Amino acid sequence: MTVLAGALVPAAARASDPPRGGELSAYVRARAADADGAADIAARGYALALAADPRNEVIAIRAFREALSVGDMALARTALAVLEKSDVAPADAALLRFADHVAARRWDAARASAVAVGQGPLDFVGPVLNAWLAVETGVGDPLAILGDAEENAIARRYSAEARALILIATGQTEPAKQALQSMLVADDGALDLRVAAARLFAGRGDRRTARALLAGDDPVAVAQREAIGRGEKADAAFGASTLFVRLAGDLASADEPSPLVVLLSRAALLLDPRNERATLLLADALSHDGNGERAIALVERIGPRSPLRPLADRFRIDILERTGETEAAIALAEQRSSARGGSAQDARALGDLLVSAERFAEAADAYAKAMARDPAGADWVLNLQRGGALEQAGRFDEALPFLRRAVELAPDEPVALNYLGYAQVERRLNLTDAQALLEKARRLKPGDPSITDSLAWAYVQRGQAAKALPLLEQAVVAEPGDVEINEHLGDAYWVTGRRYEARYAWRAASVHADEADKARLATKLERGIDLAR
Repeated sequence: MTVLAGALVPAAARASDPPRGGELSAYVRARAADADGAADIAARGYALALAADPRNEVIAIRAFREALSVGDMALARTALAVLEKSDVAPADAALLRFADHVAARRWDAARASAVAVGQGPLDFVGPVLNAWLAVETGVGDPLAILGDAEENAIARRYSAEARALILIATGQTEPAKQALQSMLVADDGALDLRVAAARLFAGRGDRRTARALLAGDDPVAVAQREAIGRGEKADAAFGASTLFVRLAGDLASADEPSPLVVLLSRAALLLDPRNERATLLLADALSHDGNGERAIALVERIGPRSPLRPLADRFRIDILERTGETEAAIALAEQRSSARGGSAQDARALGDLLVSAERFAEAADAYAKAMARDPAGADWVLNLQRGGALEQAGRFDEALPFLRRAVELAPDEPVALNYLGYAQVERRLNLTDAQALLEKARRLKPGDPSITDSLAWAYVQRGQAAKALPLLEQAVVAEPGDVEINEHLGDAYWVTGRRYEARYAWRAASVHADEADKARLATKLERGIDLAR
C-alpha cells in the first residue's frame, strides 16, 4: 500500500491561483485559525471563502479537509464537488462518495466510486468494495470479484480478510473458519477482524463460534464476548465500514497521515453511525492534529456499558497526554489501574505515564503491580521498565536484578544491554562486564549514537580515553545537540591533554543543557576536571 503525505492535496489544486478579492479576507482568517488548531473557525472561514469563489480549488481542498475534521459533511461534499468539477479531486475522496452512494442505496454509482478508489493509492480497496456490493445486491460472484491472491503482501492480507468475512456472509462457514484460523495464527492480535467475524457468525445464529473468536483476557475482547447479541447484518455497509476501520487502525498504528485516517473514519461512520471503533480512531487522528477538545468529546460518546469502553479509556488517556493534560491522564490511568478488575496492562500504562512525568518511584510501584497481576507477562521490556524506574528513583541496588533479568530474557536486545552496561559504568561497578555488554550492544546496533557513547564512556572510565575519542567524535556527529555526548567528548579531550577542544565540547553541551547541567559544565569550563578522580 502506498500512502503519500499529500494524498489529500491534489497537485492541480496546489498549483491553482490563490484567493483574491472578497474571499481573501475569509481565507486568511481561516488559514490563521487552521494554524492555531481552531478547526471550527477555520471550517467556517473556508466555507465563506468558498461561497465567495466557488471554483477555487485551493480553497476547496482546505475546506474539504477542515470539513472532515469538524464533521461538516455538507461542506465536505460541496468542496469535493468543486474539486471533481475541475478534475483535481484526490483519489481517496472517492471513499466518501462510495459511502454516500451505499447509504442511499445507489448501487451503480457505488460501483463507479469503488472503481475510482481502485485507481488511486488504495488500489486494492476497490475490488473489496465491489465484492461487498455483490453480497448486498446479488449481482456477480463476490469471491470472483476479489480475484486471486494479490502480489503485494499488504493488499493480499486485506483481500484475504475480506474473503473470510464474505464466506461467512454467504453461508460458507466451514471454509470461513479455516481461513480465519490460518490468519489469526499469524496475527492473533487482529482484534478488529475477530470482532467483525464474531458479529457475522452471531448474525447467523452461531454464537458459540462467535464467542470462541473472542476468547482471551483482553478487556475489549472480554467485553465484546459478553455483549454478543443477535450479531450483524452482512451487507455492503457492514463490509465497507469494517474495511475502512481496519485500514484506519493500521494507518494510525503506523503513524501514517492522519487526514486519511480522518477520511476513512468519517466514511465508516456514514455507513454505520454506531461504529464506536471508527469514533475512537477519528478521535485519535484529530488529537494528532491538535484538536484535543473535539477528540475528547468524541471519546466521551462511548458509554459506560459499551464493549469498547476499556479501549475508549485508553484512547482518552493517550489523548490527554498528547494534548499536554498529563496530570489528568495520570489521574484517569490511576483510576483504571486501581479499579476492581484492573489489569496488568492498566498498571503498565500508568507506569509509562509516571515515567513521562519523572515520578519514577511511583512508576516503579506501578510496574511492580503489573508484574504481580500477570507474572507470565513480565517480559524483558517490563523488567527493563521497572529496573529503569528504580534506577532513576535512586534505588540502583533494587534496580539491578530487574536490569539483569531483562538481559537474561533478551540477550540480543541492544537497548537492554546498553541500559545495564551504562548504569554500571556510571557507578564504576563491574566495569569489565559492563564494557563487554556495551561492546555486544554496539556490534548489534553499530549506528546507534547512544550506544556508541556508552561504550566510549566505559573506555574513559577504564583509563582508555584515546580509544574512546573516535567513538565519541562519531557519536557527536550523529547527535550534535546531545548534552551528555558532548560533555563526555569534552571530558575525553581533557584527559588526553586537548584542553582547548575540551572547552569547545563543553560549550557545545551547554547550549541545550538544563540549569543543573549548565552549572556543572560552567565549573568544568572554569577549572577543568580532576585527572586523579
